[in-house]
Amino acid sequence: MKPFEFDDNIDIFDVFGDGFDRFGFPENIRRVTAGHGGESLLIFGSEKTALYDCGMEYCGEQTVANIEKALDGRPLDCVFLSHSHYDHIGALPYIKDRYPKSVVYASQKCADVLLRENARKLIAELGAEARDLYRPGSDHVIRTDQLHVDVILRDGDSVSLGDETMTTYETKGHTDCSLTYYLQPLGLLFTSESTGILEGKDYVHTPILKSFPEAIASSYKCEGLKPNYICLPHFGMLPQYYNDVYFAKFREECRSKMTFVRTMMREGMNFDEMLANYIQIYWTSAKEKEQPIEAFEINSGHILRALIRAIEEEGDVKNV
Repeated sequence: MKPFEFDDNIDIFDVFGDGFDRFGFPENIRRVTAGHGGESLLIFGSEKTALYDCGMEYCGEQTVANIEKALDGRPLDCVFLSHSHYDHIGALPYIKDRYPKSVVYASQKCADVLLRENARKLIAELGAEARDLYRPGSDHVIRTDQLHVDVILRDGDSVSLGDETMTTYETKGHTDCSLTYYLQPLGLLFTSESTGILEGKDYVHTPILKSFPEAIASSYKCEGLKPNYICLPHFGMLPQYYNDVYFAKFREECRSKMTFVRTMMREGMNFDEMLANYIQIYWTSAKEKEQPIEAFEINSGHILRALIRAIEEEGDVKNV
């Protein structure tokens, strides 16, 4: 029943070989990531500086130190959040401590989620699991204060950084609060997890927690922008020649997972059996370098439910 086999002994992000550097960003983009599990990128505009995502909480102080070094005295004007998950917003309290005047931009849904007590509780729990995995023995207390959005962005809204603009596109699928950002005139698209993560040669992980149909629609939306450059979450830059095939490969993997789940449903497996089978196939020790197993298990449950909903919306499984 396995759709493919993972190799535990490889770096899941060593995809293109030939010395390709996935962190080889254009000159006005600086990676300030401080630890495993979540990326943070600094964008230098002609008038303003911006941070794209904040990375993990457990390494927030080092993230701020990296930002300070890169800014070299310049202020941090903007923070753009892709969505509300712990590995993307964790270090925000430290960033707001150091740069209280920075304006945090995100979707309305993201702003609403971050106000919820249960969401902050989950952010703290997953942040603690990441801390324990990547810094074993640490007694660092995970913070969830200052997790708030200052300005709501909607589809098509733009924020000026001077000669550059960041335009927002709603790209639902991974979450209902996911945003993709398009930096012009460079033509660099910072995609959301709704349109996948490249893990291994020609394998695009589909972390679709809410809706596969919306994720596929998001992929067409991003593809239609015809960006010069694509930066994937949890991966980095794609080589430009890969731009033309990436979104098609994402949709291909969406269809592959739907076929996989249809097969399990036809065989009469219950949800728990399907989930155990899914985790057995898609979890590898190599992935643990980037994500705690607890977070993967939670996400896998959401992905499986989203797949089942998508299949059921197509009609009777036996006739698909």
